[in-house]
Amino acid sequence: MIPDFHPILENDIVALYPLQERDFDEMFAVAADPKIWEQHPYKDRWKEDIYRVFFNASMKSNGAFKIVDKRNGAVIGGTRFYEYDAIENSVAIGGTFYAASYWGTGINKQIKYLLLDHIFNYVSKVYFFIDERNIRSQIAIDRLGAVKTGEKPRGDHMIDYVYCITKTAWLQK
Repeated sequence: MIPDFHPILENDIVALYPLQERDFDEMFAVAADPKIWEQHPYKDRWKEDIYRVFFNASMKSNGAFKIVDKRNGAVIGGTRFYEYDAIENSVAIGGTFYAASYWGTGINKQIKYLLLDHIFNYVSKVYFFIDERNIRSQIAIDRLGAVKTGEKPRGDHMIDYVYCITKTAWLQK
Protein backbone atom coordinates (compact mmCIF):
# COMPACT_ATOMS: atom_id res chain seq x y z
CA MET A 1 0.00 0.00 0.00
CA ILE A 2 1.35 3.42 -0.96
CA PRO A 3 1.57 5.74 2.06
CA ASP A 4 -0.70 8.74 2.36
CA PHE A 5 1.82 11.54 2.86
CA HIS A 6 -0.74 14.36 2.80
CA PRO A 7 -3.46 13.69 5.33
CA ILE A 8 -4.73 16.28 7.74
CA LEU A 9 -3.54 15.12 11.16
CA GLU A 10 -4.91 16.65 14.32
CA ASN A 11 -5.68 16.30 17.99
CA ASP A 12 -7.21 18.77 20.44
CA ILE A 13 -4.15 21.04 20.42
CA VAL A 14 -2.48 20.97 16.99
CA ALA A 15 -3.35 20.38 13.36
CA LEU A 16 -0.95 19.42 10.58
CA TYR A 17 -2.10 20.57 7.17
CA PRO A 18 -0.48 19.64 3.86
CA LEU A 19 1.90 22.46 2.97
CA GLN A 20 0.76 24.72 0.13
CA GLU A 21 2.70 27.35 -1.81
CA ARG A 22 0.34 29.98 -0.40
CA ASP A 23 1.63 29.11 3.13
CA PHE A 24 5.07 30.62 2.49
CA ASP A 25 4.51 33.96 4.23
CA GLU A 26 3.02 32.42 7.38
CA MET A 27 5.75 29.78 7.52
CA PHE A 28 8.51 32.32 6.98
CA ALA A 29 7.08 34.53 9.72
CA VAL A 30 7.88 31.67 12.13
CA ALA A 31 11.17 30.64 10.48
CA ALA A 32 12.55 34.21 10.50
CA ASP A 33 13.68 33.82 14.13
CA PRO A 34 17.45 33.12 14.17
CA LYS A 35 17.09 31.35 17.54
CA ILE A 36 15.24 28.46 15.83
CA TRP A 37 18.29 27.64 13.73
CA GLU A 38 21.06 28.01 16.36
CA GLN A 39 21.75 24.25 16.56
CA HIS A 40 20.94 23.59 12.94
CA PRO A 41 23.68 23.06 10.36
CA TYR A 42 22.17 25.84 8.22
CA LYS A 43 22.17 28.59 10.78
CA ASP A 44 21.16 31.24 8.25
CA ARG A 45 17.84 29.60 7.38
CA TRP A 46 16.11 32.54 9.07
CA LYS A 47 16.98 34.64 6.00
CA GLU A 48 14.17 34.76 3.46
CA ASP A 49 16.17 33.65 0.41
CA ILE A 50 17.72 30.72 2.32
CA TYR A 51 14.38 29.73 3.82
CA ARG A 52 12.81 29.84 0.34
CA VAL A 53 15.20 27.06 -0.80
CA PHE A 54 14.18 24.95 2.23
CA PHE A 55 10.49 25.68 1.66
CA ASN A 56 10.72 24.67 -2.01
CA ALA A 57 12.48 21.42 -1.09
CA SER A 58 9.75 20.74 1.47
CA MET A 59 7.10 21.30 -1.19
CA LYS A 60 8.88 18.88 -3.54
CA SER A 61 8.96 16.19 -0.83
CA ASN A 62 5.19 15.79 -1.26
CA GLY A 63 4.93 15.10 2.44
CA ALA A 64 5.34 18.50 4.10
CA PHE A 65 3.02 20.07 6.66
CA LYS A 66 2.39 23.41 8.27
CA ILE A 67 1.64 23.08 11.96
CA VAL A 68 -1.16 25.12 13.48
CA ASP A 69 -1.99 25.65 17.15
CA LYS A 70 -5.74 24.94 17.20
CA ARG A 71 -6.19 26.92 20.40
CA ASN A 72 -5.33 30.23 18.72
CA GLY A 73 -5.05 29.48 14.99
CA ALA A 74 -1.36 30.44 14.83
CA VAL A 75 1.04 28.75 12.44
CA ILE A 76 3.80 27.48 14.74
CA GLY A 77 6.16 25.55 12.44
CA GLY A 78 6.55 22.78 9.95
CA THR A 79 7.61 19.16 9.46
CA ARG A 80 7.64 16.57 6.71
CA PHE A 81 7.83 12.98 5.57
CA TYR A 82 10.61 12.34 3.05
CA GLU A 83 12.90 9.65 1.62
CA TYR A 84 10.21 6.99 1.32
CA ASP A 85 11.80 3.62 0.53
CA ALA A 86 9.27 1.04 -0.68
CA ILE A 87 11.82 -1.80 -0.62
CA GLU A 88 12.86 -1.18 2.99
CA ASN A 89 9.30 -0.11 3.84
CA SER A 90 10.59 3.02 5.55
CA VAL A 91 10.32 6.78 5.54
CA ALA A 92 12.09 9.67 7.25
CA ILE A 93 10.54 12.44 9.32
CA GLY A 94 12.40 15.71 9.58
CA GLY A 95 12.81 19.29 8.57
CA THR A 96 10.86 20.01 11.74
CA PHE A 97 10.94 23.43 13.34
CA TYR A 98 8.78 25.26 15.85
CA ALA A 99 8.42 28.82 17.07
CA ALA A 100 10.73 29.17 20.09
CA SER A 101 7.74 30.06 22.27
CA TYR A 102 6.56 26.44 21.82
CA TRP A 103 9.81 24.81 22.91
CA GLY A 104 9.47 22.79 26.09
CA THR A 105 5.67 22.77 25.90
CA GLY A 106 5.19 19.17 24.75
CA ILE A 107 4.19 20.22 21.22
CA ASN A 108 7.00 18.23 19.59
CA LYS A 109 5.84 15.02 21.29
CA GLN A 110 2.24 15.64 20.23
CA ILE A 111 3.24 16.23 16.62
CA LYS A 112 5.57 13.25 16.43
CA TYR A 113 2.82 11.03 17.89
CA LEU A 114 0.41 12.20 15.20
CA LEU A 115 2.97 11.57 12.46
CA LEU A 116 4.09 8.18 13.78
CA ASP A 117 0.58 6.90 14.54
CA HIS A 118 -0.38 7.76 10.96
CA ILE A 119 2.66 6.57 9.04
CA PHE A 120 2.95 3.24 10.84
CA ASN A 121 -0.25 2.27 9.02
CA TYR A 122 1.98 2.11 5.92
CA VAL A 123 5.65 1.51 6.85
CA SER A 124 7.61 -0.58 9.32
CA LYS A 125 10.49 1.85 10.05
CA VAL A 126 10.85 5.58 10.49
CA TYR A 127 14.21 7.33 10.36
CA PHE A 128 15.29 10.66 11.78
CA PHE A 129 18.53 12.27 10.54
CA ILE A 130 19.81 14.74 13.11
CA ASP A 131 22.92 16.87 12.87
CA GLU A 132 25.58 15.76 15.33
CA ARG A 133 25.54 19.24 16.94
CA ASN A 134 21.76 19.45 17.35
CA ILE A 135 21.55 18.29 20.95
CA ARG A 136 18.02 19.64 21.43
CA SER A 137 16.64 17.39 18.65
CA GLN A 138 18.68 14.38 19.77
CA ILE A 139 17.21 14.61 23.27
CA ALA A 140 13.68 15.00 21.88
CA ILE A 141 13.99 11.97 19.60
CA ASP A 142 15.48 9.84 22.39
CA ARG A 143 12.40 10.63 24.48
CA LEU A 144 10.19 9.20 21.73
CA GLY A 145 11.99 5.88 21.91
CA ALA A 146 14.01 6.17 18.70
CA VAL A 147 17.38 4.42 18.81
CA LYS A 148 20.61 5.78 17.35
CA THR A 149 21.61 3.26 14.67
CA GLY A 150 24.53 4.98 12.99
CA GLU A 151 25.99 8.05 11.39
CA LYS A 152 25.59 9.37 7.87
CA PRO A 153 28.01 11.82 6.27
CA ARG A 154 26.42 14.89 4.77
CA GLY A 155 28.10 17.45 2.55
CA ASP A 156 30.43 20.12 3.95
CA HIS A 157 32.10 17.67 6.38
CA MET A 158 28.94 17.36 8.45
CA ILE A 159 27.53 14.23 10.04
CA ASP A 160 23.95 13.28 10.78
CA TYR A 161 23.17 10.84 13.52
CA VAL A 162 20.71 8.26 12.24
CA TYR A 163 17.88 7.36 14.61
CA CYS A 164 15.25 4.73 13.91
CA ILE A 165 12.01 3.61 15.46
CA THR A 166 10.25 0.48 14.27
CA LYS A 167 6.53 -0.12 14.07
CA THR A 168 6.89 -2.98 16.56
CA ALA A 169 8.66 -0.74 19.10
CA TRP A 170 6.14 2.05 18.55
CA LEU A 171 3.14 -0.20 19.10
CA GLN A 172 4.67 -1.47 22.34
CA LYS A 173 4.86 2.05 23.83
